[in-house]
Amino acid sequence: MFRYLIRRLLAAAVILVVISLITFVIFFALPTDPALLACGKTCSPSRLAEIKHSLGLDQSLATQYWEFFKGLFVGRTYGDQSLIVHCTAPCLGVSFQSDTPVLSILMGDFPVDLSLGLGAAVIFVTVGVGLGVLAAVRKGKAADKIAVGAALFGVSLQIYFVGLLLMWALVDKWQILPTPSYTPITQDPVSWFTGLILPWATLVIIFLALYTRLARSSVLEVMGEDYIRTARAKGLPRKTVILKHTLRAAITPIITIFGMDVASLIGGTAVITESVFGLNGIGKQAVDSVTNSDLPVILGTTLFAAAVIVIFNVIVDMIYGIVDPRVRLA
Repeated sequence: MFRYLIRRLLAAAVILVVISLITFVIFFALPTDPALLACGKTCSPSRLAEIKHSLGLDQSLATQYWEFFKGLFVGRTYGDQSLIVHCTAPCLGVSFQSDTPVLSILMGDFPVDLSLGLGAAVIFVTVGVGLGVLAAVRKGKAADKIAVGAALFGVSLQIYFVGLLLMWALVDKWQILPTPSYTPITQDPVSWFTGLILPWATLVIIFLALYTRLARSSVLEVMGEDYIRTARAKGLPRKTVILKHTLRAAITPIITIFGMDVASLIGGTAVITESVFGLNGIGKQAVDSVTNSDLPVILGTTLFAAAVIVIFNVIVDMIYGIVDPRVRLA
């Protein structure tokens, strides 16, 4: 298991280096001059030259990437005599709009995505797998038809429709819940929970359908295997056959999808949900940086999201090795 984990970590490190190189090249291949964006509208040629020098844009592309890559481990110093910004490792650059290190911006927004993504994920995977197993065990009966019908209905909905509908019904009309907002859990756990109920509910409604259908199909497929029939023939209790033998084998494809979904939500792809409910997460930060042409923040959010996805892939591979020993042997 240890050797397997080392191989996966080395592969993840190589992938992150390649992603950083490709993203950096695309960043500087844009037709817009980064120094001109940093300089602003009223920019003189002398000031433009100073900014290019302070950002290292007057060097070759290879040198620029090396300085950027080195800054991920040892940090960098940006600026000139008028303003010097120290960017500690891992340095993802400095925002053109606020002269703030990009990593500080992302870390300020990250708790929102972490709370939103993990909270919703725990609910939709638990409820979705439970409904899927129930539908598979009760195949053809009323519970199966209700679960499948609800899944088909949920998968046809969109986040912006469900979110606005819940806002109108539960906040504006009936005033059951407060207006969605983010409060740090360390500051006020109750406000943290109540402020995220609607965003969680929206994501759960959208993702629940996928996990219900996936769990149902996986369980039905495993229930047709020979070793499951053998377990039944040996007289094992039905609960043991389903929970210990069937569900463990059926969980593998669910782990794959779940890992990617959680990584995407935490990495900032819940941008529509954040926009609907006014939450200032990484996804909304990415949209704002595109609107403001803040290229360092665009680059930082892209690399951050890629890193989160790669890390979660490694975690999924580790869980594979625990759930299915054949992965370790392979």
